Amino acid sequence: MIVAAAIALIQLDSLKTGKPSVIAVAVTSIAVFAQEAGAAAGTFARGAAASVANAPRLAEQNAELREKDRLLRIENARLREALAAAPDARAIAALAEQTGAGTLATIVGYDPESVSRSVTIDRGSLAGIAPGDGVMSDGGVVGRVVAVAPLSSTVLLVTDGASKVPAVVERGRWWGIATGTNTAIRLEYVSQDAKLKLGDIVVTGEGRSFHAGLEIGRITSVDHPDGALYQTAIVTPSVAFGRLAHVLVLRHS
Repeated sequence: MIVAAAIALIQLDSLKTGKPSVIAVAVTSIAVFAQEAGAAAGTFARGAAASVANAPRLAEQNAELREKDRLLRIENARLREALAAAPDARAIAALAEQTGAGTLATIVGYDPESVSRSVTIDRGSLAGIAPGDGVMSDGGVVGRVVAVAPLSSTVLLVTDGASKVPAVVERGRWWGIATGTNTAIRLEYVSQDAKLKLGDIVVTGEGRSFHAGLEIGRITSVDHPDGALYQTAIVTPSVAFGRLAHVLVLRHS
């Protein structure tokens, strides 16, 4: 009875002042809170139900996005590699156009055991390649073909110890034989009368694998012992074999 009387007095006082009573404000607030809580619970329930219903589709879309991302990464790597190789490819294509002959090829492998200084190219007998064909890059002489399969060929580099190429010192036209040392090239059997100088350019002489005039390298040291019939010189190759990627095979016999 006391609580009821207190509530009645509060309500009468509110009517006299024209302001909402504390009880009315409290009841209204509780009702609003309950309504918002109920709405939020309903929204959460509907969202949870939608998430459960869409879970298979979302998983499928996630898998599709991951696959697209993987393919884009592969394509990006391919484009970066193509961009890096473009200058060499353009240079060897220009060389092929300049010479008007030969077959463009790409190096696809090296001797894994380093028994010989050789490389494998992606052209073989089906492309008209034959043993003895000369191979060059835009830098100069690379070597000669020593073995041929239908779709690939083995090229013995000019630096290999078994490689011997007729050579000429461009200045003075002194003849010799360019023999590989596995790291460089030794110009042998050069006349003692030849006045060799450091930096002299050495080119090919006319032979079975190469026409005359293709650059082999430059002389970096000279050895002319007294009393010997010939002098020798060490030649640094013009071709950077460590970064060689594209070559031109010259069909020449």
